[in-house]
Amino acid sequence: MSGQRKPVLSGGCQCGAVRYALYAEPDRAGICHCRMCQKSVGGPFEAWANVRMDNFAWTRGAPATFRSSSAAERGFCPRCGTPLFFAYVKRPESISVTIGSLDTPASVRLTQVDGSESRLTNFDPAALAALPQRATSEGSAPEDLARITIYQHPDHDTPMEWRPSGA
Repeated sequence: MSGQRKPVLSGGCQCGAVRYALYAEPDRAGICHCRMCQKSVGGPFEAWANVRMDNFAWTRGAPATFRSSSAAERGFCPRCGTPLFFAYVKRPESISVTIGSLDTPASVRLTQVDGSESRLTNFDPAALAALPQRATSEGSAPEDLARITIYQHPDHDTPMEWRPSGA
């Protein structure tokens, strides 16, 4: 059935081994500051977008899963480790994909903030806005960023035989 429908959004992991499609806009989206979400993504919060399973399909590969609690499991790429989803065990009808794993993460409108009790105060939006800002190309990488070869999967679907150049 998913082959007959046109995806509204698509996404996947950093290496391209696992890809997915959403056939409807997320019904809600947000960020969660709880400690479990922080640990699952290795960051100050997890950004997620929820969709019903009948509007979702894995289109390449399959994620590995970790049962992070009695209530939920989290999926990630078994090859590169990219966090891909969160799902409640007792709500098998829906899945929350990580917004950062979407090809067009800016297209998702946030509707809520969860886990505020664990929000890190040094990541307060006002404090972040006051910090000096610079573009990626202005960073202090150990080599010239203009000359590096990127092995990351592009932000769009590719043929199954796609491989990064030089990897």
